[in-house]
This record gives sequence, structure tokens and C-alpha cells, in this order.
Amino acid sequence: MKQDKGKEKDIHEAAALKYNAYEDTVPYIVALGKGHVADRMVEAAYEHDVQVLKDSKLSHILNECSVGDEIPETLYRVVAEILVFISNLDDEYKNQFGL
Repeated sequence: MKQDKGKEKDIHEAAALKYNAYEDTVPYIVALGKGHVADRMVEAAYEHDVQVLKDSKLSHILNECSVGDEIPETLYRVVAEILVFISNLDDEYKNQFGL
């Protein structure tokens, strides 16, 4: 997992996930895109300070699913690792800015 603010034109597929530990049993897919759509998804994420992680294999697997689908059980571990990573970034941000 690598946080990437690199060139958006290098992105070929993108997936957006949502997970609320209090409401959801597992993360689910809220957006999928390829090519220009994927590029725009990444741009929009940066514009709204949403964490972006580059993982082309994971994006490819998720793009074989549909919007609204829960993530496949085979991805639970990798997505859990991503959620922990993002949570730690959020905690660091809160501590840094006193939020």
C-alpha cells in the first residue's frame, strides 16, 4: 500500500469504498471507474481531502464487481489493512492540528 499523489494519468482503474463500523458489516463499493473516469475519481478524492492509496491489483479486482456490492470475502484482510492505515493517518492529522 502506497499513498500516491502522483500523476493521475497513470491511473487506469479506481474504486471507492465506504465503511462505517457502526452501521456496516463490511465495506462496500460506492464508485468504480476506468480510464478518464478513474482519473476524475482520483482528482475528486484529492479535492475533497479523501485518502488515496494506489494498489492496481486491488483496483482491478474491485472493478470486476458492481457499485453497491460488499467487498468480496477474499479481500477482507487487505481492505482491513487499508482501513487501519487510513485510520492511523486520520489520527496523525488530528494530533497534528489539534482536532
